[in-house]
Amino acid sequence: MTLSVGTTLPQFRADAEAAISAATSAEALGLDGVFVFDHLWPIGNPEGEVFHSHELLGALAAETGRVRLGSLVARVGLLPDAVLVNTLLSVDAVSGGRLIAGIGSGDALSKAENEAFGVAYDSVTERLAAVERCCRQLGEQGVTTWAGGRSPALRSAAARSAAALNVWGASPEAVADEGADVRAKAGRRPVEVTWGGQVLIGRDARDLAEKQRRHGRRPGLVQGTVDDVVAHLTKLAAAGATWAVCAPIDIHDDPAALETLAEVRKALA
Repeated sequence: MTLSVGTTLPQFRADAEAAISAATSAEALGLDGVFVFDHLWPIGNPEGEVFHSHELLGALAAETGRVRLGSLVARVGLLPDAVLVNTLLSVDAVSGGRLIAGIGSGDALSKAENEAFGVAYDSVTERLAAVERCCRQLGEQGVTTWAGGRSPALRSAAARSAAALNVWGASPEAVADEGADVRAKAGRRPVEVTWGGQVLIGRDARDLAEKQRRHGRRPGLVQGTVDDVVAHLTKLAAAGATWAVCAPIDIHDDPAALETLAEVRKALA
């Protein structure tokens, strides 16, 4: 099975230049997609800066011509459903149909963002219903939709309304299990499973050790040399994943971060 490989961008700053530059580099290097987060501040850092996702997607649509553009994930509740759907439809239109509209319900880590900005944080039931509504409306207009989340209830919503389930930080075994579950719930309706997660890639063991010294280790981080990460993504593909959206934790300070990810993509081809 072919595995498409995308990257997240250096978005946690006040300007768009670094993200746009990374996106154009990703396109030139042969990566398949570029994805943006939908946060009001960096997770766990209320004083931090972030360039807003929808405006950034519009800029990326103008500055790139081939790569898929994705939200990973646009959170329901920050905007009224109709506004969110219209915004994403507009991005898809200006990008020439390249948008992947990842939609998510938010979680305990994002609740504080809503509350700090005076935005209501609805119940889980209401948020999941909104994910399903938005995915369905976007899909009816021809936009590719991913429902992002790991809960059984989210998988049920994805099975009914999305083109794919996106699982963040899942092991290959979890990709297989959760993919089987969403497909069973979808019945004859085709639903893919896609993966997203943090990565740290070294060109060789020495480069990796230096990166680990600078960035440390964290739960769920996929780390290793180019060959190691190729092996991990190969396992994800064997488990049924059709996309791997990698979030290089060194993308903010290592100009070669996308080059090493592109080496992984080339080795998978």
